[in-house]
Amino acid sequence: MSSQDPDKLFWEIAENMYSDPSVKEGTMMGFKCLRVNGDFFATLDHRNNALIVKLPKSRVSELVENGQGSPFAPNGRVFKEWVSINEIDKKRWKQLLNEAKEFVSSR
Repeated sequence: MSSQDPDKLFWEIAENMYSDPSVKEGTMMGFKCLRVNGDFFATLDHRNNALIVKLPKSRVSELVENGQGSPFAPNGRVFKEWVSINEIDKKRWKQLLNEAKEFVSSR
């Protein structure tokens, strides 16, 4: 587990993504988030400092099954294409943010 501030880490990684003009900051469920071509792909849950990313259902299931993520279920409703990543890890977060951006861009 990293001692790095999760908010600073998220936005540090996001800053590098802004070189793509289709990536913008927005809001989702009251949280600042990242959008690509207007669609949400990532945010930081300030309630538990977890990275929240949108990925294919099969990838979400894989991450949950191998213990690397948890279902994203605000208010008890599971979002099948979203996963919560609690471990703060710069390399992993960067990989997942890029994966989420690619997934949402391809839709």
